[in-house]
Amino acid sequence: MPPAPLLPFERPIRQLEEKLAALEADPDPSNHLRDAIRALRREIREKTREVFGGLDAAQTVKVARHAERPQTRDYIELVFDEFVELHGDRAFGDDRAILTGFAKLDGQRVLLVGQQKGRTLKERTECYYGCAHPEGYRKALEKMRLAEKFGLPIVCLIDTPGAYPGVGAEERGQSYAIALNLREMARLKTPIVCCVIGEGGSGGALGIGIGDHVAVMQFAYYSVISPEGCAGILYRAEGGATPANVDRAANALKFTSEHLLEFGIIEEIVEEPPGGAHRDHRAAAGALKEALGRAVRDLADLPADKLLNRRYERFRRIGQFEELAAAGQADPATAEAVAAE
Repeated sequence: MPPAPLLPFERPIRQLEEKLAALEADPDPSNHLRDAIRALRREIREKTREVFGGLDAAQTVKVARHAERPQTRDYIELVFDEFVELHGDRAFGDDRAILTGFAKLDGQRVLLVGQQKGRTLKERTECYYGCAHPEGYRKALEKMRLAEKFGLPIVCLIDTPGAYPGVGAEERGQSYAIALNLREMARLKTPIVCCVIGEGGSGGALGIGIGDHVAVMQFAYYSVISPEGCAGILYRAEGGATPANVDRAANALKFTSEHLLEFGIIEEIVEEPPGGAHRDHRAAAGALKEALGRAVRDLADLPADKLLNRRYERFRRIGQFEELAAAGQADPATAEAVAAE
């Protein structure tokens, strides 16, 4: 595959790296050149922290979608000690957009469920670019029930623009399959740890995202709708999903890891290496492995009834609202004070 296109805000970093490569090409560097190389390496680290420390939501989406960002199969190789893949939904077929199988995480046996986008055009076509069909969600639920039967924790890696929107998926019950997963995952009597590793798009992500501990990687996002979909709906009168409106929608949705933690939607942000996970797969995998292992250990000793109650309360706490008495029944002074707030 050709190298992924450089993101606009990465250009200053790339220029410094090219300059460093030219200096390091000297087979016999002088002391002065060695000092210059060390100074340039420090400058690259500082510039990387500066650029990636100030990304807005629209830029974060571009990082989350980076073609070289680690995917579920990459993390299977780098995070888990063993993996035995399980196929099929026992009804229609084997959806390659969702991978399931038994794995080992720091010696702990777990069931892994992960969404896969693919790298090459052939892989992406087979995986539907990470957009699962109903059989994918049925496969995931079938294997999760197997994990419950054997008392294994479940680890879900989320990375999808959304569920597949085609006619065939709708004919086979896309909405029902996702809704069923939401209900049944809420009832599973085994720990569930979820992490958004790239894109967390709408119900397609939520279909494997009902967990006791939900984390998001630093430059991933988790949203009810894509920025493009949001712009197309909200800014239709202003041109729809133009690049400017898409960026505007992304910043309005507040779906970055910092916002999600602030709103209580997730429990943890998994820090990525400087410059994002696409620049250092191994460092990103190390951080993810540590976060997943810790979460699984923390949940391991909870009794099933306490685990289910905790999971139920977790999702009940999400969101804020104000409640007013029915019209005509509220005390005027109280209603006026609430409205003023």
